[in-house]
Amino acid sequence: MNGAAWYPLLKSLHVALVTLSGALFALRGAGVLACARWPMDKGVRTASVVIDTLLLLSGITLLTMLHLDPLRDAWLGVKLLLLLLYIALGSMALKRARTPALRAVFLLTAIVVFATMVGVALTHDPLGFWRLS
Repeated sequence: MNGAAWYPLLKSLHVALVTLSGALFALRGAGVLACARWPMDKGVRTASVVIDTLLLLSGITLLTMLHLDPLRDAWLGVKLLLLLLYIALGSMALKRARTPALRAVFLLTAIVVFATMVGVALTHDPLGFWRLS
């Protein structure tokens, strides 16, 4: 089976992992805001790491398969920069922010960044859904 034959399956896996990753992050964030302990349990954190690692691997495989270059393909470069921002905001939302109010702000901001990444990926436009035209 050649690479082109694997593309639909790999893309579907990537989209499923994006959905799982985003949903788990939002649930964990809501749990942290509710002062629950489960969001930081080892099993939940491990599941998050496994999902995000598989997501990253599928993304790298797709960009290699499609010969994409973040320096040439502006939408991909923006998406990768947003990913770094999302990781930092998520870390603040789940464990590093000192107050519940700050955690809520970081959580909501991370969710907006996540949605923006999805928009950039779907439109292949650096502004994603933020483009007004």
